[in-house]
Amino acid sequence: MAAEHPLLARLGGGDRRSTGEANAVAQMLIDQPELAGVVFEGMFHSDARVRMRAADALEKASARNPTLIAPFASRLIHQAAASTQQEVQWHIAQMLARLDLTPEERDPAVSVLMRYLRESDSNIVIVSALSALAEFAKADISLRDTVIVLIEQAMARGTPSIMSRGKKLLK
Repeated sequence: MAAEHPLLARLGGGDRRSTGEANAVAQMLIDQPELAGVVFEGMFHSDARVRMRAADALEKASARNPTLIAPFASRLIHQAAASTQQEVQWHIAQMLARLDLTPEERDPAVSVLMRYLRESDSNIVIVSALSALAEFAKADISLRDTVIVLIEQAMARGTPSIMSRGKKLLK
């Protein structure tokens, strides 16, 4: 068995409610983009804490440098489809919106985000999926009417976080 990369070891341990060293790892990714692949692989780790913190670190770093995740676009879409962990799903949704996807790549990403809306009980996942869909609708006008309906349906649930984000997205 291969030894775990020290960067992933930094993302393990502790309480699942803690982000652990995700912020420090995100800064490392900004400073050393060549480490993005290691952290991306962390999203497939057997430990749920490593998965969620790897997704958190990669999402935070990609917010500052979206090119970090570009090489992983198709695998990120695949991971989005396979992930059942809500802490990973909301970060993946945010990252998907940052990718410059072709229409052929965008279609499965949109399908995954719509599934998140249907199946998730997490308001954070729902808000993140709605935001990503709204970004896709900016790039693809054919999605606009569908996304507006999805935002309105989500707002009908009435949770404050979804209502607030929905109002911002509809503007």
